[in-house]
Amino acid sequence: MLFGLLISSIALLGLVLAGCSSHSSSSNSKSLSVGILQVVQHGSLDEARQGFKAGLNQQLKAHDKSTKVTYHYLNAQGDQANLNTMSQQLVQQKNDLLVGIATPAAQALAKKTTTTPTLVTAVTDLKSAGLVKSNQQPNTNVSGTSDLTPVGLQLKLLASMSKGNKPLGIMYNSSEENSVLQVNLAKAYAKKHNLKLKVVSATSTNDVTSVLAGLTGKVSGLYLPTDNLMASAMKTIGQKAKTAKLPVVTGSIEMAEDGGTATYGINYYDLGKQTGKMAYDVLVNHKKPQSMAVETSKKLHLYVNKANAKSIGLATNQIKQP
Repeated sequence: MLFGLLISSIALLGLVLAGCSSHSSSSNSKSLSVGILQVVQHGSLDEARQGFKAGLNQQLKAHDKSTKVTYHYLNAQGDQANLNTMSQQLVQQKNDLLVGIATPAAQALAKKTTTTPTLVTAVTDLKSAGLVKSNQQPNTNVSGTSDLTPVGLQLKLLASMSKGNKPLGIMYNSSEENSVLQVNLAKAYAKKHNLKLKVVSATSTNDVTSVLAGLTGKVSGLYLPTDNLMASAMKTIGQKAKTAKLPVVTGSIEMAEDGGTATYGINYYDLGKQTGKMAYDVLVNHKKPQSMAVETSKKLHLYVNKANAKSIGLATNQIKQP
């Protein structure tokens, strides 16, 4: 009987220790939350968001499996009132990190908090957007990745694809700060290289078709910067340009996939992954955005929409890296 009591005691002790071990393991795991605000739904921004999550999850899987992240994603669908409401909502949730995708979303978050660590992506110039003091030393609660594209090289690519003496057309939304910056870069490149430009602006989806119709027959090619309105209207632009046999160079690969002819630029999924790696440093390594320099894409790609090129009479071997 004494032996039986001893066995029972040992078994009971084992259960207690097992319970302690289980509790200890649970207490070592960390749960973090990330609030993501995206200005509108289109290919480039969707890719940036998916890349961000992949980049952060990849880092956690490789280095810190005990940390689990919950994502709270909101999309403003291009509405400023939504941006204000949603940014406030994400701040009030007390997320450990906020992420703004595209300039308007980043600015909306920055207006709501100066303390919560915030990373942004698909923003052309964080300094000119008022998000950081400088791109090298932000000195605010914001940092992230810039999607500044090689505007000059993209314009050079368009010039090589265009025929005739008509100017190159540029269409953009003048109310988007990131687009204004890119258009100014394009103008500077064109002036330096003696290229003629015809620059027009559309400020709504309804404007795009009529403004593009006004360009038809007056330009030899069309350049579209990484502009949220243009990206949202790419399928329409692509169809109209195809009918007019007009080559279209876009700011992003995703825009070219949706209706452009070609581009030499960044991959938004890769850019998002870079931002995800920065997020790991903020969430796990406790780095502060204040001292994290803004990063740009480490890779550039030549992308050709072969179907589009064929439809306007361009052989793909004619389209070469600028």
